[in-house]
This record gives sequence, C-alpha cells and structure tokens, in this order.
Amino acid sequence: MRIATLPARIAWRYLWAKKSHSAVSAISIVSVVGVAVATAAIICVLSVFNGFKDILTDTTDLLAPDILVTPARGKTFADADSMTNIIGKIDGVKIAMPAVIDNALALYDSREMPVTLRGIVPKEYSRMTAIDSLFVAGSFFTNDASDREVAVSVGVAQQLGIGAEPDGIFLFAPKREGRVNMANPMNSFLTDSVGISGTFQSLQHDIDENSIICDISIARNLFQYTTEATAIEIETTAPDDLSSTAARIRDRLGASAIVKDRYQQQEANYRMVSIEKWVTFLLLSFILMIASFNIISTLCMLILEKQSSMSTLIAMGMTRRQIGMTFWWESIYVSTAGGVCGVVIGLALSLIQQHFGIIKLSGDPSVMIITAYPVVVEWTDILVAFLPVMIIGLATASISDAYARSRAAKL
Repeated sequence: MRIATLPARIAWRYLWAKKSHSAVSAISIVSVVGVAVATAAIICVLSVFNGFKDILTDTTDLLAPDILVTPARGKTFADADSMTNIIGKIDGVKIAMPAVIDNALALYDSREMPVTLRGIVPKEYSRMTAIDSLFVAGSFFTNDASDREVAVSVGVAQQLGIGAEPDGIFLFAPKREGRVNMANPMNSFLTDSVGISGTFQSLQHDIDENSIICDISIARNLFQYTTEATAIEIETTAPDDLSSTAARIRDRLGASAIVKDRYQQQEANYRMVSIEKWVTFLLLSFILMIASFNIISTLCMLILEKQSSMSTLIAMGMTRRQIGMTFWWESIYVSTAGGVCGVVIGLALSLIQQHFGIIKLSGDPSVMIITAYPVVVEWTDILVAFLPVMIIGLATASISDAYARSRAAKL
C-alpha cells in the first residue's frame, strides 16, 4: 500500500510492527475490538428499528386508507355525499368513500362495552382494504344483508363473549337533541339490533380493541345523520405518490378539510419509532466514545515506547509537527480499522437475521405477528454508523497529536 506522506507511512509501519511491550499490543487489540463491537451494535440496532418501522407500515396498510379527509371545523361534513363526488373527480383519486366513525355502546347477551362504530360503504371498503382476508371467524357482511349485519373486532368478540354462531347485538347511541329524561334514561338513546357476520383481526391495537364495522346506513340512523359523514376515505391510483394527490385534494377543498396521507395518519407511531431509533443511536455512540478511551491510552503508551525513535527522527530532520502527525495518522488507522471491522460484522449479522430470522421473539407464535426480530438493512445506516467512528477518531487523533508534540518538545 502506497501512502503519500512520510508521517502516514511511519504510522502505517508502527501499526503493524511488533511492540516491545506485550501490554501495548494487547491494549491495541482491545481498542480495535471495542470500536468494532460498538459499530456493529449500532448497525444491528438501527436495522432492527428499520424492521419494526416496516412492520408498522405493513399493518397500517391493511385497513388505513391512502388518504383520509376530515372536517377542519366541527365533527362532520354537512353534505358528505356531494363532497365525495367532488373528490372522486380529482386527478389521482381511484375511490372516494364517505365514512361515519363515532362512539357507541354495544350490548350482547347481558354484556356491554363502549365501541367505535365504523360506518362504511361495504363494496367500496372491500375494494380499498384487505378486510376480506382479516376474518378469523365468519366473513365480511354480504351485499344482500349488509344493512343489517356488522363485523366485530377480536377485542369486542372476546370482551362480549361472542362465539362462532353469534346472536344479534344491540347498539346504543345518545340522541343528538333533547334533554336527558332522568325518570327513563333509555329514552335518551337510540337503539338498533343487528346481526353479526364475523370477527376480524387487523393487527392494529387501536382497531382490534373495540371496533365494529357496519354499513354506513346503520351508523347514520344510529347517530341521526342523513347525508353527513365524519370522514372521507380515499384510495389513489398512485400509492407511491400520495403527497401529490393529497396536495391536489387540499387545493380543491381549501381550508374546510384536513387531508392526511397514510403516513400522516400514523404520524405519532412513526415519530415514536424514529425517536427510539435515534436515542438508541446516541446511547451507542456514547458507548463508542467510551471505547475510544482505549485508543488514547494505546497511543500514549506507544508514544512513550517510541521516544527513542522520535529522537532519531528529529535528528534526521523531522519537525515536531511531523512527529505529531505520525501519531495523528496512527489514531486514524486504529479507528478506521475498528470501524471497518464493525461495519462488516454488523452488516453480516443483520443480513443473516434478515434472511434467516435466527433470533426469535419470546411469546406464543400462534398469536404473534412476527416470530423473529425484524431486520431491514438500509445502506444509509452504514454511513450513519461510521460517522461517529470518524468523528471520535479525529478527536482522539488530535489528542494524540498534541501529546506527541509535547513529548517531542522535551527531547
């Protein structure tokens, strides 16, 4: 290997030369190993967080619309059917569907619980989502009986004790107008009795916990709506370019609506994963910084060991600056060696886990979404992992340079 400068060439020789004290060699190895382990850990952890982010995306894709439109003011769109027709004509919109989503009370066989009632248009909802494939019992309600049947989530089925052959379920919602009759409180509620077509599991906790899906006519009758809707759900012709379609919808609707694409709907969850990822990165970078102290101690011992060589080099005409740069390069070599080894090890471990899933998650596999730690290697993370190695390497190199110059000044 040809190295341009004299200090760099001497440092390269020092790196591979046998040390007179075995302790210096041992600490040098420990320094490289420490940096390598910390770098490998950074790559592995970042890859795991990438995997969890992909799992989050996959699960939200099952039922979440490409774009969700909600009122900017108030709870409902007054004429949602007309607005749906307007949105349906916008370039990039494939399907636009009104939805009524609100809270209700469900009663089944003397058991009751608060639920989130999701009124949708069955045919369009089936085309927009993967609802047909999510049923663990029964099926999505048929078109012939859609206005008198509902689908319940696994959380509702479990809490209400709904079995394989369920009876009808009662739904209650408070009347929007009028006073509460304290003598007969039930007069203040609207009630509907519907059949149960099946039980679904979406793999999203907020939906599986307490959701009931029904035809929009059931929800409108229960909540005393006519043409109103609380949201408009949209499927686009270009799922990979949601931002452009969302922008066109915003321009068309103006300030009357809030338009969110699929990622903005889950913004809090994505932000949480991102924060956890980068906080962990900072913690591991701190561990890497601690590991770099071994590099400083190694170089200090090497400087003391090479004092006689330094005297010879000074006598031959090398300046103190060149002496300092020799150990500056030595620090860079050690840091780079540890960083490169760590990248190779971390990349190898991550790819093995990504393709073979060797490290398993604890728990019952029959009820788990995944059984092994998810890993997705992103090449940008390799650069991110190597960045603190080089920053810390430059810092330790500067310290080594200053110490070597101070020792050379005393010779």
